[in-house]
Amino acid sequence: MIAACQKRFSEASDTTLFQVCDARDMSQFEDNSFDFILFSFNGIDYISHADRLQVLEEIQRVGKPGGYFFFSSHNLAAFEQEFDFNQQFSFNLLKTYINLAMSALLHVFNFPITLKQLKISAYSILKDESHHFRLKTYYVRPQEQLNQLKQHFSNVKIYSWKNGLEITAAEMHGHSDMWLYYLCLIKCD
Repeated sequence: MIAACQKRFSEASDTTLFQVCDARDMSQFEDNSFDFILFSFNGIDYISHADRLQVLEEIQRVGKPGGYFFFSSHNLAAFEQEFDFNQQFSFNLLKTYINLAMSALLHVFNFPITLKQLKISAYSILKDESHHFRLKTYYVRPQEQLNQLKQHFSNVKIYSWKNGLEITAAEMHGHSDMWLYYLCLIKCD
């Protein structure tokens, strides 16, 4: 991707315009370098919990105060609904069969995790259907995500993946979108 961008924008005067880096350590960038930071396609969900917190700290460091950070993340409340056998029934028998089969696969690939454990977890690292259940994906409840963000970011708004509308505090608990978008204002140190 970097080579393609460098070729496409070869007339740019700054040859370092496109770089590969690790979001946990962006030491090649000075403090307060960016007005807007985008962490796309739930990418932040494929690192450990400790690394995730480190990424949030690093993003706040390289972001300009008053700038924006926008990212998406998997929603544990939605996974919990998919994991719950009782939530899989429909008047459509084919849909019920497919839902129950998927729920069974989620149980098999996430053994020994139980529905009871998921219900009390703020976040969990789980295997879903992505890449045939081979990836470990970080799922987080919206309230826990807000707790993780509050040290470095303010004015956090949450948006639905399905319809793009803002999700209110009253709608956060049990929201069924598999992932949510977060728009945050970067705080001063």
